Amino acid sequence: MEKLDALLTQLTMALGRTSRAYKSAADKMAADFGLSQATAWPVVMIGRLGDGARPGAVAEALGIEPSSVVRVIDRVIELGLVERREDATDRRAKSLYLTAAGRQCADRIEAALIPFRRELFAGQKLDDIEACLRTLEGLQTAIEQRNQEPGPPSSP
Repeated sequence: MEKLDALLTQLTMALGRTSRAYKSAADKMAADFGLSQATAWPVVMIGRLGDGARPGAVAEALGIEPSSVVRVIDRVIELGLVERREDATDRRAKSLYLTAAGRQCADRIEAALIPFRRELFAGQKLDDIEACLRTLEGLQTAIEQRNQEPGPPSSP
């Protein structure tokens, strides 16, 4: 195996491990606010996407199937964190809005994420973080383009 192939194998394996580890650590942090990851992150994503976000956009941002987001949205509505309203431009569609309690919750979690991320990236140079971000964005673009091509799916 060439050095490049070995490095790419290590990198793609590290992406999965790192993603799972980050999600686990972030989920534990969300629990500090009395929420499960299933309820905390939809509230945060609606806050990031802005009021009026559609459920499909929230599902995509969370990396879950649109059919799965319905139960999650129902739960945060029950908790009084989110409201579902008819979309002003398309009465068939629903839009999601944070309540005052939901906005406060999203703001508190976002504020806690700042020192959390700084702790995780302590010791990393800004240039390295920027290079990593460019690499990941390029990888995401390549994956999206490849997924649009017709043909049988390949294994990881």
